[in-house]
Amino acid sequence: QVQLVEAGGGLVQPGGSLRLSCAASGVAFSTYPMNWYRRPPGKERELVASISSTDGRTNYVDSVQGRFTISRVNAKATVYLQMNSLKPEDTAVYYCNANTVYWGQGTQVTVSS
Repeated sequence: QVQLVEAGGGLVQPGGSLRLSCAASGVAFSTYPMNWYRRPPGKERELVASISSTDGRTNYVDSVQGRFTISRVNAKATVYLQMNSLKPEDTAVYYCNANTVYWGQGTQVTVSS
């Protein structure tokens, strides 16, 4: 049974930082590209960051480039999203995704003063 379990969300002030984690089980984690998506309130889900399974190549949506960093530790079957310089518009439910197929339950990130 595939499970992706996110953690690390919460309430943070503008300019603050959070680190999300996603622990995977039941999948061949090291062979899967991993993604973080988010769904802001009242908006559609968007792809935020991706990391390949082979060479660790990363991609980001323009709005988070330079502020967010995606990384993975295959030995722990875990992917991370380090979020710095957070803005109110980063408020969303953040979802971990494996190989575009499997989804976590989501974790709420709220950026507000």
